[in-house]
Amino acid sequence: MTASTVARTRVVVIDHTAELGGAEIALLRLLAALDRTRIEPRVVLFGDGPLVERLRDLDVEVDVLALTADVSGVDRAGAGRASWSNLVRAGRTLPFLVRLVRHLRRLRPDVVVTTSLKADLIGGVAARLARLPLVWHVHDRIAPDYLPGSLVRLVRAASRLPCRVVVNSRATASTLTVPTTLVYPGVGPDWVLDAETVAARRAIGERPVVGLVGRISPTKGQLEYVRAAALVAETHPGAVFRVVGGALFDAQAYAERVRAESPPQVEWTGFVDDPREAVDDLDVLVHASPVPEPFGQVIVEAMVRGVPVVATRAGGAVEIVAPSDGSALGVLVAPGDAEALAEGVVSVLDDPEAAALRARAAHAAAVRRFDAAETAARMSDVWESCGKRPATGRSALFGRRLRQDGFS
Repeated sequence: MTASTVARTRVVVIDHTAELGGAEIALLRLLAALDRTRIEPRVVLFGDGPLVERLRDLDVEVDVLALTADVSGVDRAGAGRASWSNLVRAGRTLPFLVRLVRHLRRLRPDVVVTTSLKADLIGGVAARLARLPLVWHVHDRIAPDYLPGSLVRLVRAASRLPCRVVVNSRATASTLTVPTTLVYPGVGPDWVLDAETVAARRAIGERPVVGLVGRISPTKGQLEYVRAAALVAETHPGAVFRVVGGALFDAQAYAERVRAESPPQVEWTGFVDDPREAVDDLDVLVHASPVPEPFGQVIVEAMVRGVPVVATRAGGAVEIVAPSDGSALGVLVAPGDAEALAEGVVSVLDDPEAAALRARAAHAAAVRRFDAAETAARMSDVWESCGKRPATGRSALFGRRLRQDGFS
């Protein structure tokens, strides 16, 4: 039987947002690398935004089912509060849940994949009510230092719904109480430079450019970064510091605080649609997250472009920069410590030859470990395995109970 005669696995991916966050960038790279002779993807979003056009550019069908703004716009901290407003939001979600169930039944996919926390909870229930196999693709550490405690308990309890839970790092897996499948996010060939180009990168000069790339948020550490910039400037007065990215998800107040503490050497570029040029312009990329991050996609992006990395020693960043083979692919520093961050940057600027050697080793390792085609192949294996299973056991019982309560 040839590949052309084998039925493709029909996959519906659900995401609560159409903004371009880290999980959405990972989704785009995954879908771009899929073998379409195996997988027929479709995406359902809870709102409109730039992700819709990006998906259509990949020839992926997209359905937008609008969730009310007061529900879709609530952040993690707000979602975790026990409040009257959250109770009202939960009530407003029920009609949307019914619409989503009916939509999934019309589409009749082989498997439903949810790729954000809101999608996990709302889309996960909808998939089970529609009696469809469910896969969670978890991009967040389900831990009290990253999410409100009540939300942690809810997500951990609901994590028994899927037939498989895919995680983006061991750091994420360690925060869940169910078995998981590790699939690292990958980068495509459009991001990867060849080894010769990396070896020919310019040397760090008297006006080095140090940058932090990512959305402005307390979890990304821009405040620690600008404080470190002021310290680095004392010994490297010619250095330029860049903040690349915009404030999303109600982080405007934080962005204003960061700006207020920024030394004059800091440049603000705002959001950039394609950050490759911004990364290429850097002599050092800084990952400054003060709390353990689930992964650290921007670290991989810097590595495959041959840019030296200074990152915080926590969460998924450690798996990237200091893999289990013992190699040191960048400089790791204590999280939440501006002085340690400054010392890490200075160590790169003071010894550019050692930094260049690490960057070349990091490039080779990242190209090998974080290939989007390998990510897509492994994810397809998971989807196919779940798509062949009926909704049975605990999750099927859950669906029957909800249907008996009126969700038919």
